[in-house]
Amino acid sequence: MPKPSRLSLTQDLVDLCFREETDPGPPATWEPLTDDDYVQTADRLFAEIGEEPLWIFAYGSLIWKPGFDSIACQRAAAYGWHRSFSLRIERGRGSPAQPGLMMMLSRGGRCDGVIYQVADDDKRVQIEKALRREISHRDSLASFRWLPVRTQAGETVRALTFWVGGTSRRIVRPLLPLDEVAGVLARACGHRGSCAEYLYNTVVHLAEFGIHDRNLWRLQEMVAKEIRAMHVREVAVETAGVEA
Repeated sequence: MPKPSRLSLTQDLVDLCFREETDPGPPATWEPLTDDDYVQTADRLFAEIGEEPLWIFAYGSLIWKPGFDSIACQRAAAYGWHRSFSLRIERGRGSPAQPGLMMMLSRGGRCDGVIYQVADDDKRVQIEKALRREISHRDSLASFRWLPVRTQAGETVRALTFWVGGTSRRIVRPLLPLDEVAGVLARACGHRGSCAEYLYNTVVHLAEFGIHDRNLWRLQEMVAKEIRAMHVREVAVETAGVEA
């Protein structure tokens, strides 16, 4: 595979997307998970993995901000799935006024990512930490599963993976075209940062593992172009206001 050219989406452009946003809190329709929910779900997953090594598959922000402890990591690929910005968010990196989009795995293709291995004597604790990072309400309980992934050495292992298919009402179907996704990512921002920052961090950290996702690469080019165009329009409006 040819080496990709330099990123179009730069830190300077990402910084233009930042704005101060207050946390609107969870939607009133959400039924938050309780401590008992997390404990019971972690117990179930711990029983399911048994004596096998625990691997957690990361394809987005878990790569650069896992929220759980690991002892090793390596590249791996999930076949029959691909990254898509299909998870609508109104909190975190979006707002009710300007909803954002986060990545999940949708059917078809191949997703190259990273698997993190958890210490054998720490599996139960780290499972619950991962759950508390990734899911927060009852609607998301169907969003994770054990997924077979293939390492670069050709070994197939099963790995705990979050936001794979599922039936959440937040999932946007059918898949959005890239130009529409780019428009959202260039504009959405929440109290935890912008969607543009999320895309930028993902592409940069994938590259550290030698992973080049063609759709993400095309998307970062489109988002960079959108941000530049928006900034030019804002400057033009401000200038016109001053001259008036």
